Amino acid sequence: MKTPQIVFALFLLIILVSTGSHAQSVYYVSHSTSLKEDGSQAYPYHSIHRAIEKAKEDKNSVTIYLREGKYILDKPIVLTPENSCDSKTLTIKAYPEENVVLSSGISLNLKWEKYKKGIMRASVSGNPIMDMLIVNGNIRHMARFPNYDKEAVRFNGTSALATDPARVKKWKDPEGGYLHAMHKHDWGDFHYRIIGKTPKGELQLEGGWQNNRPMGIHKENRMVENIFEELDAPGEWYYSQDEGWLYYYPLPEENINEATFETPQLKHLIEIVGKESAPVKNVTIEGIELTQTVRTFMEDYEPLLRSDWTIYRGGAVIFRRTENCILHDCYIHNVGGNGIFFDKYNRHSAITGSFLTSIGASAICFVGDPAGVRSPSFRYEEFVTLDKMDRAKGPLNENHPAYCEVYNNLICNIGLFEKQITGVELSMCRNITISHNSIYDTPRAGINISEGTWGGHIIEHNDIFNTVKETGDHGSINSWGRDRFWHPDYNIMAQIVCEHPALILADIVNPIIIRHNRLRCDRGWDIDLDDGSSNYQIYDNLCLNGGIKLREGFYRTVANNILINNTLHPHLWFKNNGDVFSHNIVMTEYKPINLNGWGKMVDYNIFTDSAAYIAARRWDNDIHSIVTTVQFVDAAKGNFNVADDSEAITKGGFHNFSMNDFGVLSPHLKQKAKTPLMPVPLMANNAMDSSIMTWKGITLKSLNTLGERSATGMDVERGVYVISVDALGSPVRDFIAPNDVILGIKGIPVNNLEDLREALKHIVAKEKAEITIFRSQKEQKVIITF
Repeated sequence: MKTPQIVFALFLLIILVSTGSHAQSVYYVSHSTSLKEDGSQAYPYHSIHRAIEKAKEDKNSVTIYLREGKYILDKPIVLTPENSCDSKTLTIKAYPEENVVLSSGISLNLKWEKYKKGIMRASVSGNPIMDMLIVNGNIRHMARFPNYDKEAVRFNGTSALATDPARVKKWKDPEGGYLHAMHKHDWGDFHYRIIGKTPKGELQLEGGWQNNRPMGIHKENRMVENIFEELDAPGEWYYSQDEGWLYYYPLPEENINEATFETPQLKHLIEIVGKESAPVKNVTIEGIELTQTVRTFMEDYEPLLRSDWTIYRGGAVIFRRTENCILHDCYIHNVGGNGIFFDKYNRHSAITGSFLTSIGASAICFVGDPAGVRSPSFRYEEFVTLDKMDRAKGPLNENHPAYCEVYNNLICNIGLFEKQITGVELSMCRNITISHNSIYDTPRAGINISEGTWGGHIIEHNDIFNTVKETGDHGSINSWGRDRFWHPDYNIMAQIVCEHPALILADIVNPIIIRHNRLRCDRGWDIDLDDGSSNYQIYDNLCLNGGIKLREGFYRTVANNILINNTLHPHLWFKNNGDVFSHNIVMTEYKPINLNGWGKMVDYNIFTDSAAYIAARRWDNDIHSIVTTVQFVDAAKGNFNVADDSEAITKGGFHNFSMNDFGVLSPHLKQKAKTPLMPVPLMANNAMDSSIMTWKGITLKSLNTLGERSATGMDVERGVYVISVDALGSPVRDFIAPNDVILGIKGIPVNNLEDLREALKHIVAKEKAEITIFRSQKEQKVIITF
């Protein structure tokens, strides 16, 4: 099997050979003010669009060099088969050592005057789109309630009072405002445009199509914005379209007369769009900064197959009907919707070496055509009856992404405005390789695999952490199956797979491989294979906190993974499902839910805790598994290999794998990329030890080792260390996280577990109590209702 590095090298070789076999033309684009322009270096074109039109006329392969500067686009750059095909290539790149920016953000020439209560205002001419405001390169927040709080879990601040009639009555005219709310079960979010209000103070809304499980919005997790009366905090703004006034509350010591105010005008910056009979081929976009697109959460969304998800088919860059096209070494940031979207047919195209951050929705999406799916269902509760079902294997057509690559990219701080999003989305596509990416700080999954159509993906050498930060019931790598065999009624589904086993692999025709990744999810599972996810090979992964969940599904092999402070979570397994769980390092008891069988084999594992092993043996599993003390080489520094003479290797059959090969490879990206917090592993035979305590779904111990002190940054060995948090069962998961140190409750010092037990006696039911925790190198206060 070719490694991603080899595949990428071959891809570049194809481009180079293709380029080298044809005559070359070179054009230049610059902000030069010369009257003459012929595309030469001396007299460059002034417009990128002009250079692209010239490239269409040119029979040669073309390189377009963009000279330094910011190019404000009034329409997207559109590349078509006339620009690049089998007989010629097109490369658009920044001139060496020069910074090139493509943006749809127009500058607002503002003359400020005082309004009242610290608010300034300025007249805006031309009636531009005013959906996002960028001040000196930073996104500012619309006037909102509650006010922006960078520490808040969801939407940077939510409140049940956001839609309270008493508050709504105070708004003179909320039309044009927005209501953002989490799903009732934290399965993503909803967005609504406010179109009015009733005399009783009830909001009149349109929207809510951004989530495919319409079960209602959360009672508390709500936020409203673009309401003039809520303009009351530094950094907030409001634009009155009728009056043409921009109102702005400056940040402390912000000189708004010298600041640059910009607002984006386009949904897309670059569209690489082929035709059904002629894909765009051999285009390279390289070394360019792409920024400032409008938010798209109120655009037309379509449902993905049988999921909670709907999606907007667009992004700052769109690939549609492409072959061998690449975006390389680019910087994408401050965009209101998706970063990059591979729409329907794409082959051998790639995103490499790029930095995507401050993204409004998902970073990179691969989404095929539902018309290519046999007997598709679009809602969780839907099912095509067997008498009407197309039972042939695989896709109906080729109108989907395949053999594409996401390689060596840094993706972080995404989902600014939408929460049902991911770092890399795979839906109705096949054979996508996601390799050597660092993905973190995302409200939902780092990588999401929607349904099984049609498999063949390779997910390897990624570093994924700080995920599921604003939602729930999800994982760093997340998937669901819900293929043709799947039915929302488990008993009916069991009958279907018994009588029609060929349906199991009719959609997921090739196995999905998850290997050599480092994963940490503090509010879910490190790997979450949900609702019938089938045909997976999962091996050599370092799971730092959340363990591995397998729900329903068939033919999954999970081998030689390290599950720090966690375990296997088998949910609703079928009899004879073909699953294998072997040679894994397991540190706590298995967590089964409603099993109808234990698969093909659960054996030859390495337990660090005797109680967990004894529990496994009660289910007649792990006959050949062992219990041993596992000493990791240097857990504090992320090396979870074990000594060659360890019983985990000599008796358990475990083999070490590289601990230095996760995440991005490019030196400039490695310099920017963060790495996950390293957990302190529980030692053997601690599960029944009195030094371990479970409270409200969190596992605790006295902080009394140098390793725990080092991991948390504590000054001395004191307090109560939070080992883990049950992502589903803990009512305090929004307030307390793994690696926190509890230092006090209601002002009572907590130096150890005994102090904690004593302090908890002073709590009464339904009381709101202040808890002092140590997190991120400083003490913080959280308020918890008991």
